[in-house]
Amino acid sequence: MTATAEAAGPGLRTEYPFVLPRGFVDEHGTVHRDGVLRLATAKDELTAHAEPLVRQNPAYLSIYLLMRTVGRLGTLPVVDRFVVEHLFASDLAFLQDLYRRVNQQGHTEAEVACPECAHRFLVDVAGEVTG
Repeated sequence: MTATAEAAGPGLRTEYPFVLPRGFVDEHGTVHRDGVLRLATAKDELTAHAEPLVRQNPAYLSIYLLMRTVGRLGTLPVVDRFVVEHLFASDLAFLQDLYRRVNQQGHTEAEVACPECAHRFLVDVAGEVTG
């Protein structure tokens, strides 16, 4: 457990593990799929908005927010702008959705329906079935 999670206490979840649909491929051909996204802080948001590249091109906001809040991705030593910029589009969309769910809705669950029987249940988009 990290210092952030310890400080938050047992009732507040601050870190969300995930598995990318495709994964980041490093220069050695290693695929990095599993990671952890932490809750964003006000400082994360403010710092990202203050970045010159974000002011020039607002599309970079999500890149900066993800590089600040993805605490781990596979065995990479750091998740920086290069890593986030070189994610596959499907992985970037996955992380953007996870970021939105975690920081705006407070959870990673989505309600889905079985295409065969129409039974509705919750799926944790970070990777676990919850119902």
